[in-house]
Formats: sequence, structure tokens, C-alpha cells
Amino acid sequence: MSLRTLKLLAIILPTLIIGGFEYIRHEFLLDELSMEAGNVYITVLTLFLSYLFASWMFRSIRRTNERLAAEQSKRAVYEERERMAQELHDNIAQILFFLNVQLKKGQIQEARSAVSEIDHHLRQAIFNLRTAPEEGATFGTRLSTWLDEWSGITGIAVEQKVDEFQQSVAPAEEVKLFAIIREAFTNIRKHSQADHASIELQLINEKNGNDWILRISDNGIGFDPSLIGGTNRYGMTFMRKHAAEMGAALTIQKLSQGGTELFVSGPVKRSEPQ
Repeated sequence: MSLRTLKLLAIILPTLIIGGFEYIRHEFLLDELSMEAGNVYITVLTLFLSYLFASWMFRSIRRTNERLAAEQSKRAVYEERERMAQELHDNIAQILFFLNVQLKKGQIQEARSAVSEIDHHLRQAIFNLRTAPEEGATFGTRLSTWLDEWSGITGIAVEQKVDEFQQSVAPAEEVKLFAIIREAFTNIRKHSQADHASIELQLINEKNGNDWILRISDNGIGFDPSLIGGTNRYGMTFMRKHAAEMGAALTIQKLSQGGTELFVSGPVKRSEPQ
């Protein structure tokens, strides 16, 4: 039963009960039932029927909420699977492209490294598919969990400043945003020689469009395009591609004090209401 129907019943039933009792009392029971007794009876009757109706209504609301929660949980699972599938596709497509280039050049060692990278991503994807996604977890929560795991594996400390968006970012946008973050931290692990990294993901201009900024930096040797090749070059292409698809601008610069900073800014695209 819909909430609109319950609302109408809550308005109409008390009126019918009290009005109906008063009509019957005045038309048929006026001589047999005193005013004082009638007031007592209508009070008790109203209380009893209100209790029955309220109990039934709240049970209906609870069942409706449980059904909606179950549907939302299923939807979250499907969105999580879609997100992981997109990430896996992007990762393997990028590495296969690099593998093909290295094989054509006869660089067997680099090709072996690419195969090892594919194996790593496949194992991680299988693990993720066997692990149920956290119910109700926000993008910020999932990102924080991933960053903690990345820091534990690499030994590179990560300073996090991540806003919890008031509404969930659309799943398709989460995939692209996380792909940029993952690629940036992959580059830090492979090329920076850093021991500290930081990430800032925040809403700005909340009253004027809910724009967001992403800033990732490290204290490593700095970014030098002429010295960085291999998969990193194609990773840059993929990051710029994802940023463009989100309507965002992406820049990478070497910091004067050492290290590299990646900066992305764009508009928030909310999930469509269900």
C-alpha cells in the first residue's frame, strides 16, 4: 500500500468513526445513552480503533521500508559490479596496448612486466567479486578504504582530506573519478620514489553548481615527461580522457619544493532520483 493511501486513511478513518458514532447515538440511542456515557464510549472506541489502525499502518510502513531497502541493496550490488567491470576493462585495455607495443619492439622484459600487471588486476577483480560490497557505503568511504589498503601495500603514507558528498555521485562518474585516482597513485608507486602522498577531494562553490576539486601530490623526484615512458604515458592519456568525459579539467605539474601535483576540477553530476 502506498504512503499516499495510508495518509488518506489516517485522515478519513477518524472522521468516519467519530462522525458515524455521533450520528447513530443522536438518531437511535439518544434515549438509552446519556451524554456522559456516550462521551466515554466514543473516547474508548476511538482509542481502541486508533491503536489498531496505527499498528496496522506502521507494520505496512515497515514492510514497505524493508522492501525498498532490499531493492536499494540489490541496486548497490549491481552498480558496484558495473563499476568494477569498467575499472577492469580500462586497466586491461591500457596494459594490453602497452604489451602490444613492447612485443613489437622485442622488449620481452617489459612485456613480462605488463603480463604480471594484468595478472595482478585479474586477481584483484576476482577478490572484489567474491567480496560483497559494503551496504550503504559512500564513494568517500570506499575511496578511504582503498587508500588505506594502497598505503599498507606500498609503505607510502597517504594524507587524506575527502569530503562526503551530500548525495551520491552518479555511478558512471564514480568509475571515471576513481580511475583517475587509481592511475595517479599507480604512477606515484612506480615512478615518484616518494614516501608521502596526499589527496584532497572537496566540494567548492556549493551554492553555485557544486563543483569539485581533486588534488593529488607527492614528495618524490617530480614529474618529467621526457624521462617517464612505458605504461605511464598511456596512463596520462586515459586520465585526460576520463576527465574530459566528466567535463573536468586536468593538469599535472612539478612542484617547486619537489614532487608532483595532479589537479582536476569539474562539476558534480548527481545520481538520478529513483
